Amino acid sequence: MSGGPIYGLILAGGASTRMRRDKAALMYQGKTQLDRAFELADRHLDKVFVSLRAEQRLDRTRAQRPMIVDSIAGEGPIVGIRSALAAHPESAWLVLACDLPFLSDTAVEGLLRGRDPNALATAFKSAHDGLPEPLCAIWEPAAAEALAVYQAAGGHCPRKFLMRHAAHLLEPADPRALDNVNTPEEYAQALATFDNLSPMQLKIQYYALMREQAGRSEETLETSAATPADLYTELAARYGFTLSREQLKVAVNSEFSDWSRRLAANDAVVFIPPVAGG
Repeated sequence: MSGGPIYGLILAGGASTRMRRDKAALMYQGKTQLDRAFELADRHLDKVFVSLRAEQRLDRTRAQRPMIVDSIAGEGPIVGIRSALAAHPESAWLVLACDLPFLSDTAVEGLLRGRDPNALATAFKSAHDGLPEPLCAIWEPAAAEALAVYQAAGGHCPRKFLMRHAAHLLEPADPRALDNVNTPEEYAQALATFDNLSPMQLKIQYYALMREQAGRSEETLETSAATPADLYTELAARYGFTLSREQLKVAVNSEFSDWSRRLAANDAVVFIPPVAGG
């Protein structure tokens, strides 16, 4: 990937005032919200850190993860972003809020593929107002100086910073992936949504190298994968597939499909590897 290394930063230093309890420790399907976000980033990046305040270093939800402690004065996510840029100034940072329970592998991959290292940041557009989503974005090393100037002048809102500095904006394939959870009511709604995401059966076929690596030509399996991209991530972890998604095509119910298509129960999915020869 061009433009230098990218590390991951999970923002978990907030006071969770509106939630009235620690958002990082909220549970979804047996995992904390922080663990879900960390593991998602860790599937795509070599290094991932948790952003936190100094007084949170011994908190058991956070202490088991590599951390970057706020080193910049001030409050809010801008402090976490600036602290990460200061800790590893050679790296760009994929910054994720920990309160995005619907964020998917598809969304993260889209952000990484769409990165413009010549911009100060690459971000998704909000599905609600078209403005930059600064807490699901890639912040480049060059943003460090501009952020320092912005904060010194009294600025504290990362979204307004990206609006002012013309971030490279992407359309999200799944707008709901950027929905965050800030209140007890929103948490209850999110839990209800997850309860409705019951595992479903899919029919999978494998060809060529993938058939060899899976040790089978077809199978019916139960999964909660929402898209072909999520399904391939799950299967690659299970069988050790060596082909990247960019080397494959995917078909659903005998028709070529987009990787972000929503899957339904009993769909037939085929991952098609490159054809040898000419």
